Amino acid sequence: MAGVWLLCGLGFGIFVAVKGLTGGSARFPLRDSLAQHYLLLFLLVLFLTSVAIIASSLVISANQSTLRRTGKLKEIVVGGGDVAVQKLGKVTKTLKQMQVLLLPYDKEISSRLNTTMDRLRKESHTIQHFVDQGGRSINQIIHSAYITHVVIITINLLMLMASLVLLILHWRPGLFIITFCCWVLTIVFWLSTGVDFFIYNFADDTCLIFQDFDENPQTNTLALMLPCMNETYSTQMMTEIGFSIHNYIIELNTKIAVITQLVGLNAQSEASGGVIQICDPFSQAPNHTYIPDSCPPKSILIGNLPSMLLRFTCQNKDSPKECSSNGKFIPEDSYNMVRAYSSSIQQLINIYPDLKSLSECKFVKDMVSELVWHQCKPLKVSIRLLWASMLSLSIVMMVLEIFWVAKAIQDWGRSFSACSITPN
Repeated sequence: MAGVWLLCGLGFGIFVAVKGLTGGSARFPLRDSLAQHYLLLFLLVLFLTSVAIIASSLVISANQSTLRRTGKLKEIVVGGGDVAVQKLGKVTKTLKQMQVLLLPYDKEISSRLNTTMDRLRKESHTIQHFVDQGGRSINQIIHSAYITHVVIITINLLMLMASLVLLILHWRPGLFIITFCCWVLTIVFWLSTGVDFFIYNFADDTCLIFQDFDENPQTNTLALMLPCMNETYSTQMMTEIGFSIHNYIIELNTKIAVITQLVGLNAQSEASGGVIQICDPFSQAPNHTYIPDSCPPKSILIGNLPSMLLRFTCQNKDSPKECSSNGKFIPEDSYNMVRAYSSSIQQLINIYPDLKSLSECKFVKDMVSELVWHQCKPLKVSIRLLWASMLSLSIVMMVLEIFWVAKAIQDWGRSFSACSITPN
């Protein structure tokens, strides 16, 4: 439509130029017919100008609403990425602490932890890069579209107000300039309307993809882009972690019970509330589900085990005889190893919810659900209103400019007093 309006403008401009050069300026088609309707044409121009001003105001309002909605969309997308980066950073920091603790006792596990940390760092940098670059790109697109609408609508409003003044003063050169400028603006309006319509369709299609992802995350095409959307792999990985911790705690509880019997601590332990038992927050096979509130009331966290064993630890500076007389039978080196493994397991349990969230792409699912249920509909309404407002303004401006041309033909070659409607 912008191209058609451009061709119409060029055609009319050439026609007027030829008329002026051939001296036929007073013989425009329909000029005599228009001469009988000065008041009607003036009122029509005044009415259409008022409608154009109202349509421009609607565009400004819709543009402001779209800015708020797209800004909220950017916050959700960037916020989801920030959550993922924070969780990856927390997991990486914990794995680093575990690596330092276990390095003197198990170099193989320490090496595997180092490899895992490198992979997590790369993923964190990738997500952070997406958040930074994507956030800036989205911000530039949002503000560019917003500023473009504000600028062209502001110019249009100034032109409309100026046209009313020039229409009353009957200053034809100024009115021709305003008509030309508004003609060009209308072409820009049609181009902007096309862009807004494209954005609306793009938003609609994107929301449909997100809705399909929210309903069927495993079969959606987005799942192919996210390794964590492989439910079988993520479930197997978390089950293996739960299985390893579960078996380790069971074995540890068994050894504690045996050692307690061997050194004759049963009576003392029962008097103080029972034999020491490590809390196992994982269920039995086959799922090994993490249930943090499933521990017996008198059990202790595995991370607290070193503090319980400290009173039975024989320091290297103490003599064997002194340790034996004080009931300290655990060598300091063994205690340090137990502390390293116990602290590592406790740290792994602490970050288990974050690991599970990352392995299941929970941050992606939460972000998509928020978009589908709370953002997509109002965003589409805002963009559709902006597109409809621009379309209405473009049509009104086309009709108004046709009547401006008719008014210019009607007034051609006639003399008017200031603020008069009919010629002298």
